Amino acid sequence: MKENLKKFWNFVWHDDSLLSLALSAIFIIIFGKFVLFPILGAILGTSLPVVAVVSNSMEHNVAFETWWSENTEDYEKFGIEKSEFEKYNLKNGFNKGDVILLKGIVFEEIKRGDIIVFQSKGHEPIIHRVIELREETIGTKGDNNSRQITFEKYITNDEIIGKAIFKVPLLGWVKVIFMEVLGQI
Repeated sequence: MKENLKKFWNFVWHDDSLLSLALSAIFIIIFGKFVLFPILGAILGTSLPVVAVVSNSMEHNVAFETWWSENTEDYEKFGIEKSEFEKYNLKNGFNKGDVILLKGIVFEEIKRGDIIVFQSKGHEPIIHRVIELREETIGTKGDNNSRQITFEKYITNDEIIGKAIFKVPLLGWVKVIFMEVLGQI
């Protein structure tokens, strides 16, 4: 038995065949999904510690100065001035295909400008910037969206999954391409 496991292990990790590559990929996916992901979630305090960005709702596509001049009204109507926005985490947004690392957050600690992931009824998880704070709800908006979407105007504590803390560019394209092939986006 021990010898068979050793042969299998060497085949999976050292053989150059297509079957070996496929088995390696399956092993990595299973390990990530059922071991690494839950451990990372426990450490960061969220059920979804890593998300791949699958839309362009947070893209800026131009230098910050140009982007701000084109979007000033969208934020000033919520009392957000340029000087405040410049201090926000990920002030230049992020792109489709980026991966975002999340941590859990207490509702009362959410600040205007934070980027959160939330899940409203009937929608996939959304990652947008907080622009309104109320006693029991918050409002968000995608930096690249011209207006707030109805379901993001009154987000409650139980809909919040986590707060963005770090961005890894391009790593999420694997998921984006896979979802596009399956017709999910």
